[in-house]
Amino acid sequence: MSTSAVRVEALAVDVTFTEHNLRVVLADGCEISAPLEWFPRLKAATPEKRTNWRLIGPGVGVHWEEVDEDISVESLLAA
Repeated sequence: MSTSAVRVEALAVDVTFTEHNLRVVLADGCEISAPLEWFPRLKAATPEKRTNWRLIGPGVGVHWEEVDEDISVESLLAA
């Protein structure tokens, strides 16, 4: 019997913050949460600057122009 593996790319669709965490929602409904301590520039940014983000490509990552920060979904999943 053979088994085939299908690689599905995880894509971000939304980003929010709590007081201490970055939260990324993926297209499949899963959520990734990471401590802001991992991202000093985001931690130091104002809430307004944190909400000014855009997706990179189809959602492979998130970019904050004013904060000069890029975070890939792959790096969040690997952490």
